[in-house]
Amino acid sequence: MNDDTTNHPSRVLADFAARLEHADIPAPVLRRCEDLFLDWAGSALAGKTGAPVQMITAYAAQMGPQDGPSEVLVSRSGSSPFFAAMANAAASHFAEQDDVHNGSVFHPAAVVFPAALAAAQALGASGRDLLVASVAGYEVGIRVGEFLGRSHYKIFHTTGTAGTLAAAAAAGRLLGLSPRQMLDAFGSAGTQSAGLWEFLRDAAHSKQLHTAHAAGAGVTAAYLAQQGFTGAKHILEGAQGMAAAMSSDADPAKLTDRLGQRWALAETSFKFHASCRHTHPAADALQQVFQREKLEPSQVDSVTAHVHQGAIDVLGAVDVPETVHQAKFSMGTVLGLIAAHGRAGVGEFEASLGDTAVSSFRPKVTMALDPEVDTAYPARWIGKVTVRTRDGRELHGRVDEPKGDPGNTLERGEIEDKAIRLAEFAGAATREEMRGLIETCWSLERLPRVGRLLPGAAR
Repeated sequence: MNDDTTNHPSRVLADFAARLEHADIPAPVLRRCEDLFLDWAGSALAGKTGAPVQMITAYAAQMGPQDGPSEVLVSRSGSSPFFAAMANAAASHFAEQDDVHNGSVFHPAAVVFPAALAAAQALGASGRDLLVASVAGYEVGIRVGEFLGRSHYKIFHTTGTAGTLAAAAAAGRLLGLSPRQMLDAFGSAGTQSAGLWEFLRDAAHSKQLHTAHAAGAGVTAAYLAQQGFTGAKHILEGAQGMAAAMSSDADPAKLTDRLGQRWALAETSFKFHASCRHTHPAADALQQVFQREKLEPSQVDSVTAHVHQGAIDVLGAVDVPETVHQAKFSMGTVLGLIAAHGRAGVGEFEASLGDTAVSSFRPKVTMALDPEVDTAYPARWIGKVTVRTRDGRELHGRVDEPKGDPGNTLERGEIEDKAIRLAEFAGAATREEMRGLIETCWSLERLPRVGRLLPGAAR
């Protein structure tokens, strides 16, 4: 086993995903998985009105079956597992409210739950099976993201790359793949891994394609492996594998880090603000200063957000956003919303481009690389701001755990409120319908069969 762990971590990780059982998973991890599932459903429904989501959903309807066992949430239609996973994954990553794992800089829910739900509904699996498969997907995807490292994230969108293996693990566990078949699924998933950050400069729709492709590719890899389709056995650590192509600081030990003892799913954070996670620490720190000092935006001369290099790499591409989605990757816009409105939710972002209070505050914001923040990242996302006022004061804000992190988490009532708010915002579900969905989420472990989440969805 030691030789396998050292020389063939892909095999060890595949073996873990294939053999994971309900009894292996601590009850708090299962409850956290239910929390994350509801949070994901709200985020997916919030994507209903997004243009790229509508286009990918239309593509799925055009190319896929007219009906099928797997539910497309935003259209309440049925399709094949492949196209349902694609459409739901695209929707999941639009409103910027889906979860994130700090250490891997990876959004697990957006790729794991679409693949797991699609396969579970097609197979008639139980809620318990869905939970186990989802945990497998989280554990695999997070470790792959950590393995690929910071150099990978500078160019590649980790959710699109590591996400293919996460989706394959989830779907593969539901299909009952053997360890050997799971390793083949990893090989087929990894060879399809893709997603580049260049789209940010053009306000392109690629981010939704990244998650759609990752979920669909993972489902494809798992179903092919079930048929005996083989994949590269060393897709992660091999001489011409993912790390060789996509990373300069890959650490194979991350792939097998305390498997079955450390539950990475429980480390995952909820997103409180409707923006790129790199903006959240500074947003919380600025909110702290404004609340403590009872400031008005007009009193502020400048704000310095002290950040890690990853934030500069991702958020520095655009100075003045041209779309709502670009605004969510603009530190100046996010901090402008906090200053002007006290929050940066989906509604505030929809009005942000024409909001003069935000546009006048945006030029006051700069980012500066901070050694302490950068050293702590990605294990910890520290938020620090320096605010200089027009009357000459220098004010400081700091948060060591942004709202939504495991140590500053959302309680179930807050998750419920968030999911309802997101669904209602997009007109994707009524409050009453969401109450039914919430009840389903809190009883997943007892469901004999995973059916539709919303009324009107095809069986």
